[in-house]
Amino acid sequence: MPRQSASLDAATPERIAATALAMIDTDGPGALSFRTLAARLGVAHATVQRRCADLAGLLDLCADHLAGDLPDIPPDTGWAEATETRFRALYATLTAHPGLLALRGSRPWLGPRLLGRLVEPQLADSVAAGMTPGEAIAAYRRMYLLTLGSATFVDHRDPRGSVAATRTALAALDPEEFPVLTGHLPEILSAVVDHEVFYGALRQLVRAADPAA
Repeated sequence: MPRQSASLDAATPERIAATALAMIDTDGPGALSFRTLAARLGVAHATVQRRCADLAGLLDLCADHLAGDLPDIPPDTGWAEATETRFRALYATLTAHPGLLALRGSRPWLGPRLLGRLVEPQLADSVAAGMTPGEAIAAYRRMYLLTLGSATFVDHRDPRGSVAATRTALAALDPEEFPVLTGHLPEILSAVVDHEVFYGALRQLVRAADPAA
């Protein structure tokens, strides 16, 4: 009985998620499996599987674990500042774990912690600021999709690799057919990994949706 209890303690949802994320971040998304994760935790394969059911459940657990890093916004914060703070924090969290993004693909991020720390308070703030529920969810979706897309399509943990891949692709183009892409390579390459591209787009969306404006 003590041995079984120790196994369960080692396989709490938080420990499973933290260990899986560490494996993905260190060894890449291909390194994650129930067997390797169980071995890292020091428990039986079946113990982990009972907690997560399948790989999709494990990835959901990891995503919701990350949502714990999202900030609590003071209630007297203005709508625009609160909104930008939330989505900048989500962007920072996602870009720190590109392997998880690759594994999740198009799966929605709908865990209870993410809903409670991001979605519900953002929608509540928007409605309190004067938006209708429909306007609130539309504004949220625009910013969520911008954030998720900006984090997903560039590996910001390997900016040199992202720039090198883009340079190689553009170098193969015919300058006569693609004069802008081949003629402005420094500007294009710097924009590929520039976080300000996301921050600027987010600020534009916030200004456009701000009820106070």
